[in-house]
Amino acid sequence: MRRNLLQAPDAVVMIRPHAFHSNPETAADNAFQRQSRDGREAIANRARNEFDAVVEILRDQGVTVHVFDDDGSRDTPDSVFPNNWFSTHIGGHIAIYPMRTPNRRRERRMDVIELLKARYRVQDVIDYSGLELDDIALEGTGAMVLDHVGRIAYTVKSNRADPVALERFCTHFGYEPMVFEARDAVGVEIYHTNVLMCIGTEMAMVGLSNVVNPARRDEIAERLAEGGREVITLSTDEIAGFAGNAIELSGEAGRFLALSQTAYDSLTPHNRARITTHLPLVPLNVATIELAGGSVRCMIAGIHLTPRPSKDMP
Repeated sequence: MRRNLLQAPDAVVMIRPHAFHSNPETAADNAFQRQSRDGREAIANRARNEFDAVVEILRDQGVTVHVFDDDGSRDTPDSVFPNNWFSTHIGGHIAIYPMRTPNRRRERRMDVIELLKARYRVQDVIDYSGLELDDIALEGTGAMVLDHVGRIAYTVKSNRADPVALERFCTHFGYEPMVFEARDAVGVEIYHTNVLMCIGTEMAMVGLSNVVNPARRDEIAERLAEGGREVITLSTDEIAGFAGNAIELSGEAGRFLALSQTAYDSLTPHNRARITTHLPLVPLNVATIELAGGSVRCMIAGIHLTPRPSKDMP
């Protein structure tokens, strides 16, 4: 795979929600979740409209978007966030992850995996979901932010990132775990690493002030800067505005940063200017979906697999 696609995939999987709502099973440890006074049907309709608009914009940018529908019959309110239950990796590898709460475990679906096998070269699928029987969770590229170039798995300590599962993943997939504590502005534990940091090809954004240990904070900044990346420090206000929950993608015109309109608005002019020296920003309106405590990054499962030649596809 070309180096510029390691951190910025040009194909993604997304799940269209038909019964979206803020998940009561995850509310206890996700401080980013919000409630709405609107009825559930109105919220679900708005979320679906936001989703469809995001897909259209990404496709207009030249990104291949594989869309699957969730009709809501299995009570999976967070299904719009598929990056938590699976990830793909160069060399033809797929990981399936153990989830913290019962209704998030129901998000896993084999039709997604079968599509990836049909359209891309898949060598193996490593399934960690059996660890749920021992109350062990590792919620994919929400719990971990992966530096695919430096081979580091940045991971915030939480009940969604068990050290046993993390060690197994890193051993199987060849990453170095870098674990640290992080809290928000009022001292609440950060639930997922991908609301705190985004790693791109030439730059990385991270809420360093949210990292509890100063020595670890310096180490994270140093490791992110290896290879020449510019490290852009996000404030606690920018983190609260989902600025860390962005993803670098590759389109027809090159790489760009997909982030929410909320995140774009939260960025200081200085940080916005620093990011745009590396790549353009594409803000997306997902204000309703953000009620569930995740933003654009959570909605996108990047595909880091080699496409099959069209003649080889079933």
